[in-house]
Amino acid sequence: MAPRPKRSPGHRHHWHQRLSVPQFTAITGLLVIAFGTFILASPLCSSKSVGLWEALFTVTSAITVTGLSIIDVGTELTPVGQVALAGLIITGGLGLMAITTFLQGFVQGHSGLRHRLDKGRALDEFGVGGIGPTFQSILITAGCVMGIGTLILFSFGFNDIANPGERLWASMFHCISAYNNAGFGLWSDSLVHYRSNPVVNLVIASMIVMGGLGWRVTNDLWVNRFRLRRLNRLSMHTRLVIRSTIGLILIGTIGLLLTEHLDTEGLLMQKLDTLDKLQVSLFQSISTRTAGFNTIPLTTSTLSDAGLLLMMGLMFIGASPGGTGGGIKTTTFAALVAATRSTLRGEDDVVVRDREIPAKVVLRAVGVTLASMLFVLGMALLLALDNIGGASAKTEAFTFLEKLFTCVSAFGTVGLDVGVTAHLDRWGQAVLMVGMFVGRLGILLLLSAFYGNRPQSRVKYPKEELYI
Repeated sequence: MAPRPKRSPGHRHHWHQRLSVPQFTAITGLLVIAFGTFILASPLCSSKSVGLWEALFTVTSAITVTGLSIIDVGTELTPVGQVALAGLIITGGLGLMAITTFLQGFVQGHSGLRHRLDKGRALDEFGVGGIGPTFQSILITAGCVMGIGTLILFSFGFNDIANPGERLWASMFHCISAYNNAGFGLWSDSLVHYRSNPVVNLVIASMIVMGGLGWRVTNDLWVNRFRLRRLNRLSMHTRLVIRSTIGLILIGTIGLLLTEHLDTEGLLMQKLDTLDKLQVSLFQSISTRTAGFNTIPLTTSTLSDAGLLLMMGLMFIGASPGGTGGGIKTTTFAALVAATRSTLRGEDDVVVRDREIPAKVVLRAVGVTLASMLFVLGMALLLALDNIGGASAKTEAFTFLEKLFTCVSAFGTVGLDVGVTAHLDRWGQAVLMVGMFVGRLGILLLLSAFYGNRPQSRVKYPKEELYI
């Protein structure tokens, strides 16, 4: 038997060179979290009360731009630690996907056209929307927006902070957190103290919306900025995202006003005037979908069960594709609504604004939604099994609604908390960390990381009716 020919050194591939984009993304995310954990747990960044576990949870929440926290950022982190946390938020909000692709290009060396297209498609579907010059434009846009917001908050928003340095840092940190839809704040009550401040409410809400729209929408609006009177100049994706965003904001605002008006014991009915009710409802409607800031205390005693259920729905939908928020995305929800409408009308095709949506897009929307729902229910089930983690009496005192709310908040990378997170044991907090990581990277990306890119079968099977 002839000896097998030896492969040249150029054909030898190490394990990291065989990784797909989803696999490399997941591994890079975990490595960034591990590196950030050791940095944040160091004495330079935090007090003695912040150990490795607290740092791990906080860094995971920052990289996934969630905002759930088991420490007080303003008191338990040093100024250096707060700067490090802000850097982690930017990395998770703007750079995780793009940085991953760039790193993959370095470690894999030469790559063919197909691999480069795969990288671009992975970013388009799961990340910030592009590579190279596009990512540079994203950073410039984000820097300009956050800079303008910081200037406004410093000049007109946080005027109650006497020290100019502290006021500047508070303005900068909250703009970074808001634009990246992270929800981290320097104060333990989030923005409750600024509930009646219209400047703070407007700036933070605007930053949340702009960060959640996504790069494609922002770029499309900028390119057509002088022709916005003719909306048909905008892409269908942009128009659908804008309509969905406005519609969900209105639904959330009106819904919260209605649910809390009917709840005679709620905070909104008893302690706020009409203007504050409107301002709080609008802000919470915007923040609930993506960011996690709150201007009222969030507990079952200050919000009705109907209000919490409405907020869970908004958190589950989340931001738009390519944005800094999580959730199943506004376009996924819009595709499901359009498919439902077409089904009820007895139509075979899904049409939105005189444009037909491909069947594979509808199937993808169904898959994302179903997989996300099952994952969240699995999280809630694990939290409900109190005896597994040896839960404390405080944990057992929480209702299932509160635990489900926390699970949806973690998976949607929102960060709203009804007081559950800090009282969970490590088992429950580990469940939330997994949920945050999966929610930020996307359920389909992680499934692709596990199963790999399997070639599609060319075999066609006979069709048969299924009665539904």
